[in-house]
Amino acid sequence: MQAEKYTFSDNYRISRVLNGCWQLSLGHSLNGPLDFADVKKAFYQLRERGFTTFDCADIYTGAEEFIGSFISELKQDPDFREEDIQIHTKYVPDLEYLSKVDYGFTRSIIERSLQRLNKKQLDVVQFHWWDYEVDGMVATASYLQQLKEEGLIGHVSVTNFDTEHLRMLVDAGIEITSCQAQYSFFDRRVEKGLQAYCLANDIPLICYGTLAGGFLSSRYLGKQREEITPETRSQVKYLQVIEDSLGWSGYQQLLKLLEEIAEHHGVAISQVATRFVLQQQAVAAAVIGVRNSRHVDDNVRIFSFSLTEEELNRLREFVDRYPILPGEPFELERTIGSKYRNIMHMNINEEEQA
Repeated sequence: MQAEKYTFSDNYRISRVLNGCWQLSLGHSLNGPLDFADVKKAFYQLRERGFTTFDCADIYTGAEEFIGSFISELKQDPDFREEDIQIHTKYVPDLEYLSKVDYGFTRSIIERSLQRLNKKQLDVVQFHWWDYEVDGMVATASYLQQLKEEGLIGHVSVTNFDTEHLRMLVDAGIEITSCQAQYSFFDRRVEKGLQAYCLANDIPLICYGTLAGGFLSSRYLGKQREEITPETRSQVKYLQVIEDSLGWSGYQQLLKLLEEIAEHHGVAISQVATRFVLQQQAVAAAVIGVRNSRHVDDNVRIFSFSLTEEELNRLREFVDRYPILPGEPFELERTIGSKYRNIMHMNINEEEQA
C-alpha cells in the first residue's frame, strides 16, 4: 500500500501525508535527544511507501541540515531524480527583525536553506509573518515571488495566515500555492472563514496539529489530566488547546467515539483523526511528525480506508457541541499576553539576523 497523492493545478505532486520535521529541531523533545539514525531509517521507509514530501523550516534548528544529509545520500543513487522528493520549508523572519527585512536579506535566507538542504531549487517556501502590525508583509512576499521568477523557489505558500491577510497577498498578485494551518478536532478555527476562502480561490490547505501532538491516541484513553506530563513543546501547546475546546471530559468522550470507529475499520484512533481532516473541504494534505521508525506502518494505514458519510456526520455532530477556539487561525498565538503566544519562540535566528 502506498500513500495517496495530491496534484496541484500546475501538476506539482505531493504525498497527502507530509513527513513533519519540527520534532527534529533542537530542544523540541523534553525527554532527551532523539535517535537520529533511527529517524533516517524512518525517512527511507517512508519514501519506499510513497511518503515523499517533507515539511521543515528555516527556524527548526538542525532540521534542514538533517534533511540535506538525507538528500545527499539519495543522490548517490544514479537513478535518483530531484522531483522524487519534495521539500517544503518555511521562511520565518524573527519578530524583532521584521521591520528590517528587505530583498537582500530574504535572498540570503533562501540561499542558506538551499545550501542546508543540498538543493538547487526549493520546492515550496511557506511564508510566515509574526506581527501584522509591522509593515512589510506584502513586500516580503513579493521578494519570494521574485525569487520564484529567478528560479530559486518552485512555489510560494503561506503558513499560519488568517483569511484577511491571505486575501491581501492574493489581491497584491502573489501566487499562493497552498496555505498551511492548524486543524484538528480541537482546533477548528479554519472553519470560520479561511477554509471557504481557500476553497473559492483554489488554495489547498496543508494541515498540521491533526493529532494534537500525539494526544489523539488510545494511549491516553481513560487517563486523568493530572496523570499527563508533556513530552514535547508541542504537547504543552495542545494541552492548552484541548482545555479551551472540548475540555478533558469531552476529549475522553471523543477518544471513545474514535476508538469505536477505528475498531470498525481495523485501524487506530490516530488514523481516524487524520482521515477526518483529509476528508474535509479544501484539504490537500496533513503533516504528521517523524520522531522514529516505529510509526511508519501506522502512517501507511491512513490510506487503507475512508470514513463513511455517517461516520463523518457522527464526528462532526460531536465536536459541534463544543466551542471553537476564539479568533481566526493563529490569532491567539499572535495576541500579546495570551498563554498561546507565551509559548511561541519568535526570535530563533537573533544572532544570525543581528
